[in-house]
Amino acid sequence: MEDQLAYFTSSYSGSPNNECVACAFAPEGLRVRDSKRPDDGTISVGPEAWQPLLAR
Repeated sequence: MEDQLAYFTSSYSGSPNNECVACAFAPEGLRVRDSKRPDDGTISVGPEAWQPLLAR
């Protein structure tokens, strides 16, 4: 299922070195991975953990 997810980066991203995370909506919540090293794995984050992060 991992390869079926549509990853995106934030329009707010864009450091000089293009160092950002990519996110994808998944059934369990959100998947987060390094945009430059997508094969290094993902972190799954549920909605209850993601909301406080967005509020910062």
